[in-house]
Amino acid sequence: MYAFLGRSCFRHPWRVLALWLVALLVLGSASTSLGASWGGDLSNPGSESQEGIDVLKNHFDGLGAGPRGTIVFRAEQGVDDPEVRAKMSALFADVNELDNTTVLSPYDPGGSARIAQQGPYAQVVAFAVISLDPSVEFTEAQSLGASINEIIDKAGLRSSDGLQVEVGGAFLAEREPPESEAVGLALAILILIVVLGSVVAMWATIGAAVLSVAVGVSGTLILSRVLTVPEFAPTIGVMIGLGVGIDYALFIITRYRECLDSGLTREQSTVAAMDSAGRSVLFAGATVVISLLGMLFIGVPFVAGLGVAAAAAVAVVMVGSMTLLPALIGLLGDRIVTTRMRGMVASALVAVALFGVGVGFEPLLIGLPLAVLVFLGGSFGSDRKPLRRLLQPRRDKALRETGWYRLSRMVQARPWSFAIAGTLVLVLLAAPVLDLRLGFADEGNFSEETTARKAYDLLADGFGPGANGPLLIVAEVSDAAQLADLTALSQTLAVTGGVAVASPPVPSPDGRAAVIEVQPASAPQDEATDELVRRLRDTVIPEATAGTGLEPMVTGLMASNIDLSEFLEGRTAVFFLAVLGASFALLTAVFHSIVVPLKAVIMNMLSIGAAYGVVVAVFQWGWLGGIVGIEPGPIEPFIPMMLFAVVFGLSMDYEVFLLSRMKEEFERTGDATNSVADGLALTARVISAAAAIMVVVFGSFVLNDDRVTKLLGLGLATAVAIDASIVRMLIVPSAMELLGARNWWLPRWLDRILPNLRIEGDSPHPAPSQVTSPCERRPHSDRSRGTARSLSANKASLGPS
Repeated sequence: MYAFLGRSCFRHPWRVLALWLVALLVLGSASTSLGASWGGDLSNPGSESQEGIDVLKNHFDGLGAGPRGTIVFRAEQGVDDPEVRAKMSALFADVNELDNTTVLSPYDPGGSARIAQQGPYAQVVAFAVISLDPSVEFTEAQSLGASINEIIDKAGLRSSDGLQVEVGGAFLAEREPPESEAVGLALAILILIVVLGSVVAMWATIGAAVLSVAVGVSGTLILSRVLTVPEFAPTIGVMIGLGVGIDYALFIITRYRECLDSGLTREQSTVAAMDSAGRSVLFAGATVVISLLGMLFIGVPFVAGLGVAAAAAVAVVMVGSMTLLPALIGLLGDRIVTTRMRGMVASALVAVALFGVGVGFEPLLIGLPLAVLVFLGGSFGSDRKPLRRLLQPRRDKALRETGWYRLSRMVQARPWSFAIAGTLVLVLLAAPVLDLRLGFADEGNFSEETTARKAYDLLADGFGPGANGPLLIVAEVSDAAQLADLTALSQTLAVTGGVAVASPPVPSPDGRAAVIEVQPASAPQDEATDELVRRLRDTVIPEATAGTGLEPMVTGLMASNIDLSEFLEGRTAVFFLAVLGASFALLTAVFHSIVVPLKAVIMNMLSIGAAYGVVVAVFQWGWLGGIVGIEPGPIEPFIPMMLFAVVFGLSMDYEVFLLSRMKEEFERTGDATNSVADGLALTARVISAAAAIMVVVFGSFVLNDDRVTKLLGLGLATAVAIDASIVRMLIVPSAMELLGARNWWLPRWLDRILPNLRIEGDSPHPAPSQVTSPCERRPHSDRSRGTARSLSANKASLGPS
């Protein structure tokens, strides 16, 4: 299949390219005409908070059950100043006229609680509550937020003397489109030029990845119409898609060029590359997709939509690597291995311009017109001109003269030292995981320039930090006596530790329910707020309402976040075990070994644990928070699943790429020691390059303003860096040396029933004495005899199985 696919795409490149362009045109047009419909629904069916929201929907006409925001204002002359009162009342009236929007003004009867009464901001800061209908989706809420800001700007309230007006609430906040991926692309261009030594090969790699990602993101926009997909899903899709797309393309193009160097034709080289590296790409991509789709079984629409969107992006990029890339190789011909000075200089200038876009430094954009001038200037004249000069390709060293081979032999000479040292480093990095706290960060982590952050700070200054995350205590009542019991509950809540303010119960229009608003003394993302919710549910409310027949429920956005965090925390371990079990079974079938898959699972868990530890230290503890641009807060509860699913698939790619080469050498020679060193020397360069590209692509998203994107970017970059350096280059060779031939042990009964899944395919492989060239084929019969001899040696060294 792989050979047929590679040959077909190579021979019909224009057809393949046309199909991809048509797919982009169709999906892009469809996504533009349909529009995105992002979902922020964090509902958790069966939870107490969801049951409370249902009561609000049934008895309060949905008031308080949907998304909520605020209009916070500060007036130096006092919020009751006649001029201020007139301006703000007019604003509230205009906002109230928007569809699906209800405004509770501080000037309404009983609204004095929304005017600061104590401290330096007494009578200076006030706020109105904006309640949206429960049917309002996230995208519509963002549009309403933009409309509210437009109304404020038109009224001239932004520049009014002595008056500051801000719009608060995550649902109403405007998101700036990310541009940080341009930084990752700029650095990827430079790394690919160094690794491939060819500008054309570099642009083929980048082009295939970018086109595939564009198709995948268009598909994500369409998916948002039928699934609950969070608004940051396209950013996550771009991040993961660019990383794995460039990674997969690099593997295939590197193998293609190695085959060319061994004397095969361009078509034969394409077929050989697809039959070897293409198999690894399919295996790695499928592992990531399956892991991400496992999030469907968590039972939360928000999480399921995120998993499906990310899986779709990876799947499209994987298909692009296996179809679009061979087509581009066929189109480019011999140019893919040649580089002129004009291309090198122009590409460097493009990288400079992309970097300027990513960091927002406009003077660097001059690199783009300069790149055009350089390319055009070097397109005419004789080859003697500097810009038209052909650059000599880099000459590869013999395999056992490379630094990677020497590194492996050095590690193998002291396997215990490197294995213990590497493991200790990973354990040390993973230590912060013991303090992991799952939860949702609040608007205090938004950029200080945003109106949402300014509103958050104003509310905290005027009313205390808990004003940004009030709790709702809702209960159904049957008579006046139960309403009086709720009044007593309100009085009890007001003097409860951790509670700043508790309002009197407000009856529903039908008189069959009532709600109490409770303002915690701590911020929404503080652990003290989580503890308060648990205490209210477990002791305070049950004791205060015992014998009354009431069943008050703690609900609201904050309570929903806490319930969802606890729910996901309970499902995370099950998700991990399912992915680990499936990966162990798959690797056992691939390598026909029990020891190798067991080591792979353990080492991957160590590298992922180390990445988790770094994330906790930075985002929860606040280490280097000023540099990253975040405030300390809990880790979003879906992040561990996302990190695990993506990183595990990527690390499996490196694992298969490295160990399959080691196994090939062991089968060919039966030498358990040199097969490890040769396998590492054959793969280390491309693994290191691929990892470096993913590190810069993922790491560039730390420059994004969105906390979730920053978190995933840092987590993925850290995990890949650790996996490709400490694990693959130090711990794996050490463990392989210590276990020797036992690495490939498998009980005979299991060997008979396992399928034969050869990830390395039927492509030929080099002898260790040769220059790195995996495409010099030996007769299949000789290979089989070599395999039989090595397996016989294996069994002899291990004794009876």
